[in-house]
Amino acid sequence: MSDAVDRYVVLGNPVEHSQSPFMQQAFAAQLGERIEYGRLLCALDGFADAVRAFAAGGGRGCNVTMPFKFEACTLATRHSPRARLAGACNTLRFDGADWLGDNTDGIGLVVDIERNAGVPLAGRRVLMVGAGGAAAGALGPLLGAGPAEMVVANRSVGRAVELVERHRPVVDAQPAGSRTRLAAAPLDDCGSGFDLVVNASASSLKGASLALPEGVLRAGGLAVDMAYGPAAHGFLRWAEAQGATGRDGLGMLVEQGAEAYAMWRGRRPATAAVLAALRERVDTAPAR
Repeated sequence: MSDAVDRYVVLGNPVEHSQSPFMQQAFAAQLGERIEYGRLLCALDGFADAVRAFAAGGGRGCNVTMPFKFEACTLATRHSPRARLAGACNTLRFDGADWLGDNTDGIGLVVDIERNAGVPLAGRRVLMVGAGGAAAGALGPLLGAGPAEMVVANRSVGRAVELVERHRPVVDAQPAGSRTRLAAAPLDDCGSGFDLVVNASASSLKGASLALPEGVLRAGGLAVDMAYGPAAHGFLRWAEAQGATGRDGLGMLVEQGAEAYAMWRGRRPATAAVLAALRERVDTAPAR
């Protein structure tokens, strides 16, 4: 009997903040499986070489974080429907020379909002800030949840337009009487009174403030930052100042991680206990 342990990794730049190793090891323990899971910092021009070297060394799969999700999609030889729609991958599975690419970000976000936060998305007005890899992965599943309106806002509005047009067929396939109003907008003129604002930009991870117009989020609404832990604190304070509820991306991380685990190993772990353990771990971690 072989003692070999399947190896996985998360690749990004930065990546030292990632809680994925703790989370994926907890999933494996829950299911009675043994895996190794680590972090791999990639040079900005060295992602493809790093992935190929890991796969060649016996790695079974990987998660991908900023800023490599678009590049990861080009490395996959096959794509899940949601990765194909997004044009970005956050998960790869290596089956020899056959590399399957998936994007679990959006489904993780939707499950966290609807199940963990208890906020249904159907009929809501939603603003998503950002048009990069994280936003690309989230838009399709958000549209699938049936919001009444979905606006993608970005400093470079051209990127938002491109993302919206790529997802136009999703709206066209909806029933004629209940199609989501889908639009792109500049960040400084994106509308007001939204029920949900999702920060899918890299602003929190970069320690930058996110200047949104006054009244963009209605009182009593929900604001979700895809970042988690201290990086999201500024955005959460902004949400509270609007009289809204702020939520960081830790629940999304856990739900998308469970989807990735299922892609790799064929079994989806339960998430509640892992999310609770991870929340305690992140909230009590010393500031870097």
